[in-house]
Amino acid sequence: MVSTALTDDHLALADAHATRRYFAKFDRILGHLDKVAELAAASDRLGAIELDVLRAYLQGLSGTFEALSNKYLMAGRVSALLPRSLSIDVTDSGFPVYSELLQMANDAHQVDQHLGNLAPAADLKKDMVRHILNELEVPLQLQFALSQRLYYERLAKRNLFWAQNDPAIVWLGTDDDERRRYVVHWAVYDSRVNIPTIYLMLLDDTGSTALPRDEKRWPRAQSHLMAQSVSALKLLTIAQGFDRDFDHLHPKLLRRIHLGPMYSHAFTRQTGPLAGILEDAKGGAGNDWALAWTVETLLSERVETERKGFFGSVEREIFRLNHFGRTEDETGASEVRRSIILPQRPYQVLEERDPPGFRGVRKYVVSPSGQILSYK
Repeated sequence: MVSTALTDDHLALADAHATRRYFAKFDRILGHLDKVAELAAASDRLGAIELDVLRAYLQGLSGTFEALSNKYLMAGRVSALLPRSLSIDVTDSGFPVYSELLQMANDAHQVDQHLGNLAPAADLKKDMVRHILNELEVPLQLQFALSQRLYYERLAKRNLFWAQNDPAIVWLGTDDDERRRYVVHWAVYDSRVNIPTIYLMLLDDTGSTALPRDEKRWPRAQSHLMAQSVSALKLLTIAQGFDRDFDHLHPKLLRRIHLGPMYSHAFTRQTGPLAGILEDAKGGAGNDWALAWTVETLLSERVETERKGFFGSVEREIFRLNHFGRTEDETGASEVRRSIILPQRPYQVLEERDPPGFRGVRKYVVSPSGQILSYK
């Protein structure tokens, strides 16, 4: 038994062994995602920028897991001192629960204070050696102090994936009509499903002041986008709301990338065919996993002019929906691309069983040598 129940959906990893196995698994998974991002990046105009954005967020996510692995390095071994155990969502995501990232952000605000109260890592290591030699016992308290020192040092380096990663903007140039074109990207750790979610928006700017230098529009646009970054909202709802709230900003493409759920026979509860596949694959402790990667895209199909006020008019985007595809219509997207990343042995079992629900899913298969192959 690797965990103890908190709720039906959330579990606290009970000991250091289970916690280290969990972080070792994610370390392997995240190590493959840079190549997957390269293979999965769209071939449209956003391709190269999207790849750079994805890589930056993936590096931040790796940093977040590195920090949390240090924080919980002594989980289950210092309960007499301070109960610490990582809480994960075992049904909807396989990732740490949202409150873990909120606490991490709070710790980051006080990182200087914490580091000032902890001895340097080199001194703690020397004290550990002296304790072992003099007391002939494991220096649990010093080990715990060192784990916290490493945790706060990692927070101090920044470059992490936070609960909220505010919008940033990339200028693409100005077209013949003097329209400035930008890519805006941002990311959230979705609190409802505990999954890292990345957004990209391609937009035209017809305002008198360039958006990044506009002290009125840019802060309001950032706030608007963060407030709408909820997986329960359709892309169509987000894009139409933005289009109507900003008369001189015209969203031409909106993309949402879900990095998860992560499924593992050892750590999560699966339903449907994937449960049996991971159980029967018997690929070893490092190979009993699969990670979903879903990309939703909404495209503007045309522009209509709408009267505003007595003499004015504004452009409104008309977005393309695939009305013949029930899933796309329900999600309010032009296209939904579903993928799954998994080791070779679970993929072989998946192919043998050929469950209907996976026939339209792109498979990124990690070979024992670490090479990634793509199959439809």
